Amino acid sequence: MSSWRNSRTSSTKLLWLILPFMVVAVFIGVKRSNWIDRSKVQVAAAAEGPVASGLGSAVVDGGGAVAEGPSEGYLFNRSFDSSYPPLAMEEEMDVELPDIAKEDDLNMTLIGPDFFATTNQTRVFSVDREKNRKYTSLDKLEARLGRVRAAIKESESRNRSHDPDYVPNGPMYWNGASFHRSYLEMEKQFKVFVYEEGEPPIFHNGPCKNIYSMEGNFIYHMETTKFRTRNPEKAHTFFLPMSATMMVRFIFERDPNINHWLPMKQTVKDYVDLVGSKYPFWNRSLGADHFTVACHDWGPELSKAVPYLFKNSIRALCNANTSEGFNPSKDVSIPEILLPDGTTRGILNGPSPRNRPFLAFFAGGVHGPIRPILLEHWQDKDPDIQVHKYLPKSISYMGMLRQSKYCISPSGYEVASPRMVEALYTGCVPVLIKDHYVAPFSDVLNWKSFAVILSAEDIPNLKNILTGISTRQYLRMQRRGKQVRRHFEVNYPPKRYDVFHMILHSVWLRRLNIRIQGVADS
Repeated sequence: MSSWRNSRTSSTKLLWLILPFMVVAVFIGVKRSNWIDRSKVQVAAAAEGPVASGLGSAVVDGGGAVAEGPSEGYLFNRSFDSSYPPLAMEEEMDVELPDIAKEDDLNMTLIGPDFFATTNQTRVFSVDREKNRKYTSLDKLEARLGRVRAAIKESESRNRSHDPDYVPNGPMYWNGASFHRSYLEMEKQFKVFVYEEGEPPIFHNGPCKNIYSMEGNFIYHMETTKFRTRNPEKAHTFFLPMSATMMVRFIFERDPNINHWLPMKQTVKDYVDLVGSKYPFWNRSLGADHFTVACHDWGPELSKAVPYLFKNSIRALCNANTSEGFNPSKDVSIPEILLPDGTTRGILNGPSPRNRPFLAFFAGGVHGPIRPILLEHWQDKDPDIQVHKYLPKSISYMGMLRQSKYCISPSGYEVASPRMVEALYTGCVPVLIKDHYVAPFSDVLNWKSFAVILSAEDIPNLKNILTGISTRQYLRMQRRGKQVRRHFEVNYPPKRYDVFHMILHSVWLRRLNIRIQGVADS
């Protein structure tokens, strides 16, 4: 009995000695479990990545980005084809660039009265998820653009802003109030970074005195404009200052046994590779916020040298042919303007409509599918319809424009032609006969209000169509053409609402159509 009691006493003492250690061990285990659970939550939150207010697109952990197609709140539709592979990355970078998001359920008009769309939907994200977000300069830039979109949409319900120079109004504009507000916002905020890489004559250079003059004019003015920023972090878009016309002049291989496209396309590819390797901005958006300007007929083909340049980038083209890949939702149609001496001196203005004895006029080379039909039906057939292959040297081309009520602008080998601008310059109503053509600035301008738009099938009935337009309607179109002429004028230096600023505004609208989402540093 005594030994049992002694054993029990010893066991009790041992238990009391061990118990505190057991309690401490349990407490430590519970704490460790909580720490593990919290770390898992933190890892999961990090894996989800930051979420930009109002945008529900994917992000890339580690510094990638997504160029997203428009939500319903954007100004007009733009979707991207994500079937092609992402850009190749450095092997040591364990990051996969996402494809560009597609929007399949948007059916809004790309050009015309619904260009400035409205929306009643906004997307709201949890404040808790935004609490620890580190915003980048790109995030702040996109937030400001978001406010611009909202201001443009609200412009119809507000009083017009005061503008001492010009207030766009009338049926020539799909939506004058929205255009005006968008233009004013562009003047306040739009910044373009011009890559300095490359040497003339191919880069930072272009023609200013021929049919492709808009290439050189725009490049020159873009280098010196107030819209240019030297800080790429503040830029909304990035300009690739290369001239297709100068490539054709200096690089084009004329040997019929050699692929003449190869040297020119290699030049384009090498330049994009250069700026893409030196700066992060091309890879950040896969080129969606970059733009080029080309007036040469081969400009669209040269852009195919880089798939992302063709499919994603904003291409400002004179040859705006939808059958050759021109996409009005992202590309910009610009006017082809012939400046014999580099200025508009002597080619502006014309007599009143009462002093125009000819009903219609055309003179030009016979090439392409439409012009032969025009000459077949109307050359030397009717004194009211002055259609010529070539004018005699004694007759002034500009004089004939000024004596005609309607000036015919048919397609040649390509859809672009300076004749439509020449008509506006001289007070003649343009008659456009083109297939698959997107007229310049048609996202803002209603061409049907100041021009006659026909198809090739209408050519045999041309006189009946033109004489069927009442005098009152003709005078309206002629007056409206004189008003919109300012948007096609070339000025040194550029003036507000002129052709340089209209091209820039078209690029600005396309930039508003996308949102580039970056990732904050961890």
